[in-house]
Amino acid sequence: MDTPSLSAVDVAQFLKANPDFFDAHADLFANLMVPHPHQSRAISLGERQILLLRDRGKKTERQLATLVANARGNEKISRLLHQWNCQMLAASDPNTLPDLICRSLENIFEMPVVRLHLWNPDEILADDAIAGWGHTLPAPYCGQRRDEAFLAELQQDALSVAIIPLKQAGDEQLFGLLVLGSPEADRFTSDMGTDFLEGIGELSSAALSRLQAHAIAPEPGCTA
Repeated sequence: MDTPSLSAVDVAQFLKANPDFFDAHADLFANLMVPHPHQSRAISLGERQILLLRDRGKKTERQLATLVANARGNEKISRLLHQWNCQMLAASDPNTLPDLICRSLENIFEMPVVRLHLWNPDEILADDAIAGWGHTLPAPYCGQRRDEAFLAELQQDALSVAIIPLKQAGDEQLFGLLVLGSPEADRFTSDMGTDFLEGIGELSSAALSRLQAHAIAPEPGCTA
């Protein structure tokens, strides 16, 4: 009579249903050899389990190190943004705010391109192509620099950009764009989160609301 063969699934199900199998056959557990995960040799099942636990431990260590590094980075950025916000609140002359915003963000993000474009939301925007385009942005744009010719100056020296709409509190009227640019093509990507950028936009908008947009004189690094 032929003996029915067992598949790997049958063996696995049997061992799962009989967890005391290796207790009853301790000698088998001690002598059972399996392939080494990284070398061309066999090792005991117990040694294989130890290697697996070590690999899991190293993976956990790497994940923890990444979390710690991210937390430290976020703490540093939060501290710098707090200083930036304090500087904006302490500015006695509102006309210095555009330059202050640009210079501070350049330092915080080590970003070579930080520019503002502001306008008076109560005036006709037909002649301002940038303002007209800005009204098409429902949220910050992140990705490769835009092809529109009228955005060329704002994106100068940048391969990837974040373009953040600036809106008046309450009525949500758009009155400007904040552009962060990088010479790195992958610094800003279309799939990145925008919550942090939206926060920067809200802080900038609140500070710049002290200005009458049409009275702003262009500052270094900014256009208005």
